[in-house]
Amino acid sequence: MSLASNDWGTAATIAVFVLTYAGVALGRAPGLRIDRAGMALVGANLMIGLGSLSLSEALKAVDLDAIALLLGMMIIVSQLRVSGFFELAARFALRRAHSAPVLLTAIVIVTGFFSAFLVNDAICLVMAPLVIDVTRALRRNPVPYLLAVAMASNAGSAATFTGNPQNMIIGVASHLSYADFAGKLAPAAAVALALTAALIILFYRGEFSTAFGPSAKEPRPRRHPMQLAKGMLVTLGVIASFFAGVPIAEAALIGGSLLLLSRAVDPQKLYAGIDGGLLLMFAGLFIVVAGAEKVLLTANLTAVVTRLHFENAWILSGVTALLSNLVSNVPAVLILKPFVMNLPDPGRAWRIVAMSSTFAGNLTLIGSVANLIVAERAKQAGVTISFLAYWRIGRPLTLASLGFGTWWLA
Repeated sequence: MSLASNDWGTAATIAVFVLTYAGVALGRAPGLRIDRAGMALVGANLMIGLGSLSLSEALKAVDLDAIALLLGMMIIVSQLRVSGFFELAARFALRRAHSAPVLLTAIVIVTGFFSAFLVNDAICLVMAPLVIDVTRALRRNPVPYLLAVAMASNAGSAATFTGNPQNMIIGVASHLSYADFAGKLAPAAAVALALTAALIILFYRGEFSTAFGPSAKEPRPRRHPMQLAKGMLVTLGVIASFFAGVPIAEAALIGGSLLLLSRAVDPQKLYAGIDGGLLLMFAGLFIVVAGAEKVLLTANLTAVVTRLHFENAWILSGVTALLSNLVSNVPAVLILKPFVMNLPDPGRAWRIVAMSSTFAGNLTLIGSVANLIVAERAKQAGVTISFLAYWRIGRPLTLASLGFGTWWLA
């Protein structure tokens, strides 16, 4: 008899589930040097050790399609970064911005557009230092423009399955077509991007009411023409495959593997762009959630959740946003997954969960990994983004974008 079949085993499973999610939400464990990936893996192995899942059940619980999709997109983004594509495209747009509001709008559009099709965390890694360089060359305050990078990356990434990790899980679990999902979510993402620009200009009126001064000379960006051409061709082919109905994990993985075929680029440079910790965290969380589902997802719990009326778009959106800020958006989606799949209209529910879990990331500075990436890159450059500075814009932005998104999808 497994330990999970008795009261002690059930209590232990609950403890592992809660502690794992608390650790992932906080990003650290008191007294230990362990990250989110490590905590997810420890939690997964405790589920196996307790008997909540057998090893074979744990391995089956890992959604390999989601892992493959994320891996493929990481390789594609890494190649585009190494080839200089992002820097070239961003500088092309930013050099044509001749006033502060236009510069901000260009940052929002460029960040939001790339975040819609490529993983938003990776876009922030590229855009944050670039925006710091440009604003310093123009002698501007970099903070509002860095806020635009973080917030626009969250807003834009809601538009498609490949914009962020939680949407990738939803893309695999929902069986919705890429085109259908993008058609429904893109308008909500566009409104959120417009709100981002408008609110930042409103809260930083002094910055956007002064004219540009003389700018310092910017360094010429590195270009690798052949690698640029190859990366763009493969990326466009992968995105076209998504819209054509090719399984998204298959298209991303094939595209990523083709970019490894090169006579000029050391593959180690591309591997450096693969976030192995994120892939491990995904795998661990899949197992932790599967163990909790097997032991805890009883008829009584299902009845309790049913009384929350998740079929109501506003309730589902609010619960998703709250949960995303408590435990982070990827764990929130995994918790909601078994309940969403049993709703009368799971397709609509999945779109609401994707929208809400993504827009909720704009509430606070620690609301998403993208925000933390921008804050860390700013800190390394001697620029401080305070929690309050983010919060005063993030709060109205999140409420307004969630309100519109829920109304639109409902």
